[in-house]
Amino acid sequence: MKLTLYPLSDLAPPIRPAEARRQWMDDTPESFAYRCLPLAVANQHGWEVFAPVGLTARWNGENRVEDVEVELDDPMYMNKPGAPVSNFGSGILTFEMGFLMRTPPGWNIWVTGPVNQPKDGICGLAGVIETDWSPYSFTMNWRFTRPGEVRFEPGEAIAHLFPVRRDLFERITPEIKDFHSDPKTVQQMEIWRQSRSDFAGRLKTGDPAAIEEKWQKGYYRGLMPDGSKGPADHKTKLRVRPFEAAKDKPKKRRR
Repeated sequence: MKLTLYPLSDLAPPIRPAEARRQWMDDTPESFAYRCLPLAVANQHGWEVFAPVGLTARWNGENRVEDVEVELDDPMYMNKPGAPVSNFGSGILTFEMGFLMRTPPGWNIWVTGPVNQPKDGICGLAGVIETDWSPYSFTMNWRFTRPGEVRFEPGEAIAHLFPVRRDLFERITPEIKDFHSDPKTVQQMEIWRQSRSDFAGRLKTGDPAAIEEKWQKGYYRGLMPDGSKGPADHKTKLRVRPFEAAKDKPKKRRR
C-alpha cells in the first residue's frame, strides 16, 4: 500500500514517524506510564506533523478572526508549511499543513491532535479527509479552551495522522453476546482475575518477588493468562517508515 505526500512548496514537509516518548510519561515515577502498552503503541500509530518554528498564540475570548493573535519566533516562516494562522475566529488556531496526501481507493486520512499529549489551554480537533480523490490540501485546527496564551516549541507535534478505510464501519456488525457463551475466554479471564488479585495482595504485603517484578506483564509480552503464547503478530513497538523521495522507474524506450 502506498501513501503519497505531495509538498506544495520547495521546503521539506515537516512530517515524521510518530514519536514513542512523551515528556509527561517520562516524568511518571520510574516512567511507569510506558508499562501501559496500548498507550505506548498509540503514541507511535502513524505520522506527526511538527512545528518548524516556535510560536506563541493568544486568544482574547471573542469570536472575530482577529481575536486570535499569532506571534512566530521567526516571522520569515509566516505562510510556510506548518505555520499557524487565524482563519475562522471563535478561538480557533489553524496550522497549514503545506502538502496534499494521496491514499489508495477507499482509504481516508484521520487527522487529529498529538496522541496522548494534552496541552493546557488548547485542544486539537480531529478531521477525516477522503484523500483518495481530493485535490485539496487540508489544515490542522486547534481550539482554545479558555482565553489566554499558549506556546508551541520548534519541533513540537501539531498534528497526528494515519490512514483508515472509508468503509470500515459498513464492514463491522456490532453485537452483544453472553460472556459465558465463550467458555475459553471465560476461563482465561478467571485465571487473570485470580492472578491479578494474588499479585496485588503480594505487593501489599511486601513480597520480594512481586516487588522485583513491579507489574504483571502478560499482555505486554503477548501471553495468555495461563502462560500460553498469544498471536504471533503481537506488537510492543511499531516501525513506521519516514516519507522519502519516490524512486521512479525509468521508462522503457520504444523500439
